[in-house]
Amino acid sequence: MNGINDPQSDRLARAKIRLLPRRGVPRVPLKQRVRSAQLKRGVYLIPSLFTSGNLICGFFSLISTFNGEFFQAAIFVILAHLLDGLDGYVARLTKTTSQFGVELDSLADLVSFGVAPAVLVYYWALVPWGTWGWLAACLYVVCGALRLARFNVQIKTVEKSHFVGLPIPAAAEMIAATVLMYYFLGGEGAANKRVILLLVIYLLAGLMVSSFQYFSFKQLALKKKHPFWILVSAILFIKLTIAEPQIMFFTVFLLYTLSGPLLWFLTVYKRRREKGGELAEALR
Repeated sequence: MNGINDPQSDRLARAKIRLLPRRGVPRVPLKQRVRSAQLKRGVYLIPSLFTSGNLICGFFSLISTFNGEFFQAAIFVILAHLLDGLDGYVARLTKTTSQFGVELDSLADLVSFGVAPAVLVYYWALVPWGTWGWLAACLYVVCGALRLARFNVQIKTVEKSHFVGLPIPAAAEMIAATVLMYYFLGGEGAANKRVILLLVIYLLAGLMVSSFQYFSFKQLALKKKHPFWILVSAILFIKLTIAEPQIMFFTVFLLYTLSGPLLWFLTVYKRRREKGGELAEALR
């Protein structure tokens, strides 16, 4: 008996037909479909507005630099940092964090804390260096972009109590603080700023891509009770900042910039001392 009219052979033939592709359009991965579906529903408005304000301040800083208003350009970098801190705080407070917000924040940070400070330093102090001047400013931007990319990749694997490498907003604030300090001391036209800013921008570029650990203020438990001396110290800090804002601003960010290497040296020294003590006890 041949298998032309066999029901079993018909079922097998239909099964084989189902295995054939029904359409030639490539299938979209589930992860991408979920993200696009979330984006179609909308974005969180308040954090995105703060992030957009950060980007706008960075753009105004660039315009101020091109107009020769370097003091104003430094102020806009500081305002951008304030808005950058607010967007993250508001997003965590209102539980409106999203992948869209993370990507937008990184793009805004690259403009406000990467391109704007680099252009400010170049036109304010590095033009006399010629090619070496714009290469230094370009290196700062590239290292800032690498720092942001590494942060986005390691955001779920690194402890939230610290950053790996100097954060790019802190590096931008160090540049702005240096510019404001020169204006405060009346030496905005000093010749030594060419050498100092060249060294500063190379140092900041190296610290951003380094593996030094920097303290993160995102995990500060402000709602919990703290010792009384912390309140007194905070009041004294606010009073000093009101009295001499340029000096305090420069001092705070200088100490934070140097805190990563200093903590690393202290940790290495402590480990070597402990190993030396263990070795001395073993030789006894």
